[in-house]
Amino acid sequence: MKVDRRELLAGGAATLALAGSRRGADAQAPKPPKAVLKLSSQEGIIPGRDLAERVAKMEKWGFSGIELGGDAGRRIEEVRKVLANHKVKVSALCVGTPGGTLINDDPKVRRSAVDAIKELLTVAGELGSTGVIVVPAFNGQTKLENREARPILIDLLKEIGEHGAKVNGRLLLEPLNRGEAFFLRQLADAGAMCREVNSPGVAMMGDFYHMCIEEPSDMGAFVSAGQWLHHVHLASRTRVMPGQDDRDFTNGFRGLKTIGYQDYCSLECGCKGERDMEIPKAAAFLRDQWAKS
Repeated sequence: MKVDRRELLAGGAATLALAGSRRGADAQAPKPPKAVLKLSSQEGIIPGRDLAERVAKMEKWGFSGIELGGDAGRRIEEVRKVLANHKVKVSALCVGTPGGTLINDDPKVRRSAVDAIKELLTVAGELGSTGVIVVPAFNGQTKLENREARPILIDLLKEIGEHGAKVNGRLLLEPLNRGEAFFLRQLADAGAMCREVNSPGVAMMGDFYHMCIEEPSDMGAFVSAGQWLHHVHLASRTRVMPGQDDRDFTNGFRGLKTIGYQDYCSLECGCKGERDMEIPKAAAFLRDQWAKS
């Protein structure tokens, strides 16, 4: 009988999660809250002439959040004005490497990155956002190797986290697949960094597209992230809308339920077909996957 490696490891992750929950119960540890599916999307994915039209469509389709870009600081009043009339909230700010790369080999570039991130954390706090999504470095953006980069990043994250805690903002580390980044590819590694920094201003996220390449188990990856996971990106195996290829989300959603996930799951993907038709289909598909998980 052929054994699927992902399913085997997913089963192992479930067993470990169950064992951990039993040990937690024995120690009278607090039980995780019931997980919720709060759908969000990056603004640019939603069709519309302006933010108001996009948000109106999102609310009609049952979305709870909208993910903004790095220009959010220049749009605070616009965003507040539009969202005041809707239930949709700001989920996250997706910025990549603002001001430069955090693990750049040039200390001046690192300082520029830290300053830019601090400004965005302040914006995120003002907008009530879950956090600011940051990539330590994409491929080709630094000469540092992993052993050199990690301690540098940890020191910078401690400084960033201190500022984030003051302004009610949170940095979200994003693991990417090896085709895009050599550094930070798995959720467990991001979780380990968050534990080492141990600040309310530093957390992490997961992306189903990158996870499909780097993680042997979606559920295991989310369980390994645990309390540090505060945002999720949704994309299929071929980086189109969920439901537009064979990518299954139930295993990952089981992981989110195991940890009692409370934050947003946000579309970051392309789309085959007319978006006004396909985005509601993707939302319905994801709700069905959640119900089956």
